[in-house]
Amino acid sequence: MKTDIEISRESKKQNIKLIGKKLGISSRYLECYGNDKAKINLKLFKKVKDRPNGKLVLVTSTNPTPFGEGKTTMSIGINDAMNRLGKKSLVVLREPSLGPVFGIKGGATGGGYSQVVPMEDINLHFTGDLHAIETCNNLLCAIIDNHIYQGNTLNLDPERLTFQRCVDLNDRALRNVTVKYDNKGLERDDKYNITVASEIMAILCLSRDITDLKKRLGNILIGYTKRGRMVFAKELHCVDALALLLKDAIKPNLVQTLENNPAIIHGGPFANIAHGCNSVIATTLGLKLADYVITEAGFGADLGAEKFLDIKCPMANLKPNAIVINATIRSMKYNGGVSKEEMNKENISAIKIGIENLHTHILNMQKYTKNILICLNKFIFDTDKEIAFVKKYCEDLGCEFAISTSFADGGSGALDLASKLIKICERKVDYQKLYDYNLGIYEKIDKICHEIYHAKKVVITDRAKNKIDDFVKNGFSNLPICVAKTQYSLTDDAKVLGAPKDFTMRVTDVRLSSGAGFIVILMGKIMTMPGLSKEPAYLKMKFHSNGQIDGLY
Repeated sequence: MKTDIEISRESKKQNIKLIGKKLGISSRYLECYGNDKAKINLKLFKKVKDRPNGKLVLVTSTNPTPFGEGKTTMSIGINDAMNRLGKKSLVVLREPSLGPVFGIKGGATGGGYSQVVPMEDINLHFTGDLHAIETCNNLLCAIIDNHIYQGNTLNLDPERLTFQRCVDLNDRALRNVTVKYDNKGLERDDKYNITVASEIMAILCLSRDITDLKKRLGNILIGYTKRGRMVFAKELHCVDALALLLKDAIKPNLVQTLENNPAIIHGGPFANIAHGCNSVIATTLGLKLADYVITEAGFGADLGAEKFLDIKCPMANLKPNAIVINATIRSMKYNGGVSKEEMNKENISAIKIGIENLHTHILNMQKYTKNILICLNKFIFDTDKEIAFVKKYCEDLGCEFAISTSFADGGSGALDLASKLIKICERKVDYQKLYDYNLGIYEKIDKICHEIYHAKKVVITDRAKNKIDDFVKNGFSNLPICVAKTQYSLTDDAKVLGAPKDFTMRVTDVRLSSGAGFIVILMGKIMTMPGLSKEPAYLKMKFHSNGQIDGLY
């Protein structure tokens, strides 16, 4: 079979203005980047604000293998199938991070015959959004350090600064750095985050408009004074300068699928560290432009979906009409202890163990809604016997079940899935969030750990407790919780697979993202700056003299 980039390169793209017309977007609202991608001017909101919302569908997944399980592919396939069925459907996705692109996981434009294009541009610099976010973040860091260097009138304590620099690459050398203030004789220890885990990324993705963006930027906690008072970015009188760097990045990006159906891609927060959802602006605009909006939340339902349902939806007043849980036999085998070398061999015994991971995610999503569909993302090495076992297992649980072959067949491979989804979307919306924001911070942590991860015990370090108590003292106890932990396990240990029992979740640190509007809880050994693997993806990349790219996926 052809590679993803070969399929993408051979696709017949339509002019982006024609794609906009399919959503009723006049060309005067499009700011084109060539013929195949465009920014959508936010003035369009005023034109469509009184339209009724379409149906919102969330695509989530079981805990993944290290190579991803195809939520983006599934989302694109559903969208193309919906359009084949005559529905006005739109897929709304996150932007890829250069960290995974050059690392081990690859990009985030789907795969096979369910892709968004231009694949190369989207996976690389695209329209410059991530660079703008990174620059905005690092400008604030430069402003903070310059304030200290120039006299420190706010009396900031260099040892208690909380805002960190970022770069959109995997670079473990930046996990610990030393900042020196030239001839002042001052220095301090610091660290970098990857850009997609930064608070600026979260702020861009959760802001409703430019006014809200500026308010959130001003509310960023940058550190403490030497007397222990919290200091916020607005006290540095830099909010307008920061917002200027995001003036274009805040506009959603319009592209298309291989089948020339509209797609909006905007924002790219990691789900294992940040909140893992595309922008509120993109989703809310999409709901005004289409009858169905298909979106995804990163990694397993214990991370991306939980944050979509407990952070994004309440903040943006969104209510999903349905949830699709993307499952793969590969993930079940991985969670059943099968090695990479044995992954393509039939193994019902391992599936019987690993499918308990899917069962846990089903039970978790049923806490939010009963409008759930389980979809098996079929791979070529899946056997009929394995598929039959998974189908019966899901149906015995009373779940709607469908099979998708959209990777190999595009939209035609997801027609049954789309048809069943349309019927589910006609049901009553019964969404509810897991917890009330007014619960205490410790209570919210306990609720997520016990009801979503199914932990027996939660242990919080003294360092984390001291910070939580300080957040409570300063009036931040009513914020939602954003958990940062491994994506490969329901626990905080990547090596513990399946649906474990009697385990302990360990909260090692916490961070206040007061601009974004949530509290980050770091669990286990999670790092906010990934490193490159022994055999990263960049080793397979080729850039030919004729401009052709190979090895990007």
